[in-house]
Amino acid sequence: MSDSTFPTSRTIVLASANSHKISEFRRIFAGSSITLTSPLELDSVIEVLETGASYQENARLKALAYALDCELWALGDDSGLEIDVLDGAPGIHSHRFAGDGASDADRNLRVLELMRGIPISRRSACYRCAITIAEPSGTVVYETQAEVAGSIGFEDRGTTGFGYDPLFITSNNQRTMAEIGDVEKDVISHRGQAGRAARSFLEGILTCADQ
Repeated sequence: MSDSTFPTSRTIVLASANSHKISEFRRIFAGSSITLTSPLELDSVIEVLETGASYQENARLKALAYALDCELWALGDDSGLEIDVLDGAPGIHSHRFAGDGASDADRNLRVLELMRGIPISRRSACYRCAITIAEPSGTVVYETQAEVAGSIGFEDRGTTGFGYDPLFITSNNQRTMAEIGDVEKDVISHRGQAGRAARSFLEGILTCADQ
């Protein structure tokens, strides 16, 4: 790992303008000595095109762009839903699955339309998340991935979460991600798992810096 100002500032920027993701990561990092800030709070208005061929490549693009722009360590993530019967779609195109400007409800409706008539035995799916941490010099210092298996329901259920959460039923659970609540979701979700791994890495750096 190269020299960095991170152990002094103990602040990283979340490479996302998505308020739901920012809220999730702040819950995951609650109680940590690490301070998470958002691009909006730093007046950063850059746009990062997600042109990568994988979640990890997109996470890397975002982390590097915000690290350079904000001159802070940055945590970028990319995530998506993969449905087996749809050959892994929507995948890395999850956010744009129903077209530009579509809402979460539009995307969920698109999935339900494509899966109309498909029995529960063929509705398996998984959520995936990739995280990259980069420093202001433009160096990637950490990467991780996580996933959670489940299936796609027949209708929207639940009022918490975001994205495809109202459709995604976790394995061994009859409730969707949008029904289980934030606390339980953060324990089992793809972003919760990857986020805790990233937090452990960062806190390990701080421990070394304090010694």
